[in-house]
Amino acid sequence: MENLDLKQMSAMVDIIAEEKGLPKETVLDVIEQAIAAAWRKDNGDRDMNVRAVLNTKTGEADVFVAREVVEDEVAYNPSTEIPLKDAGKKAKIGDTVEEKFKVTTFGRVAAMTAKQVVVQRLREAENDAVLTAFEDKVGTVVTGTVSRVEPKLVRIDLGRANGIMPKSEQIDGEYYTVGSRIKVFIKGIERNDRGAQLILSRGSAEFIEYLFRQEVPEIENGTVEIRGIAREAGRRTKIAVMSTVPGVDPVGTFVGGRGIRVQAVMNEIGDREKIDIINWSDNASEYIREALSPAEVIKVEIDGKKAKVFVSEEQQSIAIGKQGQNVRLASKLTGYDIDIELSKAPAKKKKQNVEDSLLSALEEAEEE
Repeated sequence: MENLDLKQMSAMVDIIAEEKGLPKETVLDVIEQAIAAAWRKDNGDRDMNVRAVLNTKTGEADVFVAREVVEDEVAYNPSTEIPLKDAGKKAKIGDTVEEKFKVTTFGRVAAMTAKQVVVQRLREAENDAVLTAFEDKVGTVVTGTVSRVEPKLVRIDLGRANGIMPKSEQIDGEYYTVGSRIKVFIKGIERNDRGAQLILSRGSAEFIEYLFRQEVPEIENGTVEIRGIAREAGRRTKIAVMSTVPGVDPVGTFVGGRGIRVQAVMNEIGDREKIDIINWSDNASEYIREALSPAEVIKVEIDGKKAKVFVSEEQQSIAIGKQGQNVRLASKLTGYDIDIELSKAPAKKKKQNVEDSLLSALEEAEEE
């Protein structure tokens, strides 16, 4: 490829646009960027502000080099600046002027540079177009195939696009193998200088919420609502729910007959992660009591966004949880900074406290 055949490149604009599913203007812009890069390689340096214009009808191209007008007799960079005396009669200091050059041929190195630019920029444009088509899927769950597992992220093939699941969005303790099919939550599209990237998640609270929405049709018709979720993926999730219809038990609705609904969610995220479903309350004290379930709370004292919670000695470890997990998630769920204190007064019995105590005992036995 000794020379860059501009006429051939002009003729390829429509073909490439059709093959890649890109607008003609995008392909033309990519080719003009390549021409500018090739011209800079042969005639200038990397600091030059160069743009190219390709006439697709004639196959001819012009290159324009932009420079800032500076004061005469002042040291300047000829790549990006031009003295006032050389800038033309109408130019003023601080203006930007362009010098036009006719493009004829390029050397071998410049032609190779142009080819690399075309390949890279077309790939970026194609990827960006695909990801733009995924914008309406942000906030939903899709099924993908694990294509590569790296120390800090997992790459997932979604068919028309590829996404990444960073370590922070993974479920702790979950192992991913190449070729396995998994459900992922499309968290968003991250754009930077290197292009666009689809960010996927299994460890987010939104993933849990989406899974419950699939299992609990009463959410869709407004009978029950999710008011808050606090999650430590792979370990424990607390979800606060409420009913808008008198007589409907929100917790029971989410658990389902014989636990079938909550079990379906756990089947997806793994049995290692426990799920606490609690009643939401607009009474802060009551909400904090519920959030600390399965612990039995004696008294709650609230001061601003801080809450002092009193429990009996035998309930202290349950309230705090393993490595402080229960109180940490309760704080995150309620928005209060919770401090657990010991009290000698008898605990206020909660409904279903026998079941809660049994659940707590089973969980602690499992953890040991």
